[in-house]
Amino acid sequence: MGNTLLVLAAGMGSRYGGLKQIDPVGPSGETLLDYNIFDARRAGFDRVVFVIRRSIEADFKSIIGPRYEGKIAVDYAFQELELLPAGHAVPAGREKPWGTSHAVLAAKDTVREPFAIVNADDCYGRDALARAASHLGKLSRQGTVPEYGLVGYPMRNTLSENGTVSRGVCQVDGKGFLTSVVEETKIEKDGNGGKITRPDGSAAKFNGDEPVSMNLWTFTPDVFPKIEAGFKTFLARTAGDLKAEYYIPSLADELIQSGQAQFRVLTTSSTWLGVTYREDKPLVQAGIRKLVDAGIYPERLD
Repeated sequence: MGNTLLVLAAGMGSRYGGLKQIDPVGPSGETLLDYNIFDARRAGFDRVVFVIRRSIEADFKSIIGPRYEGKIAVDYAFQELELLPAGHAVPAGREKPWGTSHAVLAAKDTVREPFAIVNADDCYGRDALARAASHLGKLSRQGTVPEYGLVGYPMRNTLSENGTVSRGVCQVDGKGFLTSVVEETKIEKDGNGGKITRPDGSAAKFNGDEPVSMNLWTFTPDVFPKIEAGFKTFLARTAGDLKAEYYIPSLADELIQSGQAQFRVLTTSSTWLGVTYREDKPLVQAGIRKLVDAGIYPERLD
């Protein structure tokens, strides 16, 4: 049984101002997504599943799909607003899908093997994908409590100079397992660290060493029923909130606190690169150029 890379690519990038999943950043026109799949292939992944929306299907398949023909098996899953459990309906005024856990759930009938999750608009690095693949190889030998995984990055290396970002802020025990993860949606850079002011008026500062989730998670398919159950609870809890989203860190924290799963935090030497705002693009291009010059990537991906 091989491993699948599940790529979350349904978002339109409203803050960025365009379809950043297919925006070139490499010296030969490569996208961040191209680098992720290149790294996944050399880490041993043999299949990629893109989670997209029907509204971007034609553009995505015409521009992205042909890049990987003959290199890796490709499939698609669709995250639509109407993808809800029986007995639930889309509330009037709801416009966006229900978040990253909902995006993963969209692939439940497509993914039947161990899988890792990545965002289409982040570049995780060779070592990070290799560690995720290695961890997936161990998950079939897990004990009574399922073990999943997260590749964590220091917060200071994931913040933007151009605005706030969302990050899953992690607490890790002495054995390297998550004890909690909280999705903070408006972290701004503050010196070498970050700071937030929450909607309730509370504030927090971070020194920058805190491990954060960039959505590089490892799972086995037995997580899908757990997501379905959590999503039903989420819908009941957030009824009337037209902007509530069910994030993967929220799912992970629920599974940890209820004893349904544990998450090993995988450290990596990789440099994370990502685009939230259009002004981030030159920094990402410079970061890719540096990796090419260091021999981490070829001038043109094969």
